[in-house]
Amino acid sequence: MSTPSTPSTPSTPQTTSPSDAPCIVMPSAVAITRAAEQLAAGELVAFPTETVYGLGGDAENPAAVASIYAAKGRPANHPVIVHFSPEGDPGYWSDDVTPAARKLMDAFWPGPLTLILKRAPHIPDAVSGGQDSVGLRVPSHPVSQALLREFARVKGGQGGVAGPSANRFGQVSPTAAQHVRDEFAGLPGVTVHVLDGGEAAVGIESTIVDLSRGFPALLRPGHITPEQIAEALGEMPRLPGQDSNAPRASGTLKAHYAPRTPLYLCDAGQFAAALAMHPVGERVAVVAFAPTLATLPADIAASTDIVKLVLPATPAGLATDLYAMLRRLDRANVTHILFERLPDTPAWAAVGDRLGRAAAAFERA
Repeated sequence: MSTPSTPSTPSTPQTTSPSDAPCIVMPSAVAITRAAEQLAAGELVAFPTETVYGLGGDAENPAAVASIYAAKGRPANHPVIVHFSPEGDPGYWSDDVTPAARKLMDAFWPGPLTLILKRAPHIPDAVSGGQDSVGLRVPSHPVSQALLREFARVKGGQGGVAGPSANRFGQVSPTAAQHVRDEFAGLPGVTVHVLDGGEAAVGIESTIVDLSRGFPALLRPGHITPEQIAEALGEMPRLPGQDSNAPRASGTLKAHYAPRTPLYLCDAGQFAAALAMHPVGERVAVVAFAPTLATLPADIAASTDIVKLVLPATPAGLATDLYAMLRRLDRANVTHILFERLPDTPAWAAVGDRLGRAAAAFERA
């Protein structure tokens, strides 16, 4: 049985800690080179990005990509995203880099935006789930950029890394190195080397925009909003629900991002009735905004059976903490999670998308 291992890091990692962002851990040059060599050898390396940790494999090595699918338990027709450095050439991966694509690259790369473009013929279709398109992204995290540059040097080429989120398929994405170690520890035949870069700042996966069919279409909401995309392009992208022929893309299945503990969405006024019905001695988690928690009846609010968590007041604050919060609740010995439904506004759309898909995994037939 193989267990995850971690490339060597300095005994005292260098860190930067902006007041408004999680701490970034910068591994040593030796650790970066070792991780790049492991990728070149066809091994799997989990690496940090500004969104979540990715489970990386050489995008031009079908066997390495197959190892990603096997480790995650991911369906073979569900595409992965190719990451490359800012110096990389998107034209190597796509033979149809359109003017619209260039506009979005100039506006948002490096950053949390994935573009779906026509796949160049020499790129293995394993990364696109057999489709004729490919997802491309240039992350902004300094550790992922250092790894991608070094991988390109080791490979002597473009050095793309296929990198879906480093978790078992359909489950909570990791935003810290320890989440990855916990996810894959003890899986027979699976070795995942973990490159620790600190906690992810954005906390939810990249925005995905499809440009492979002659018009822009938003496939997955994220930190970059439809309005920002429209400003860069001069036209609004088609939104999810407006595009019945959209290609398959990462993280767009109805049920996804789910914790192990059953999670249900509640309107603010439903909590008191729902909690009054739960059996005595059964621990339940309530995740709600502060005003909602303040309205709970005194006996319910004081109950030791209720684990209460206050939701961050901003979409960005919740996005940064959502997945770590769900992982904490999985360890809290609760029978289920009651989570307040988020505001139905554009600002909350991306994190609301992730939460809705997490709850969909527990919908009753």
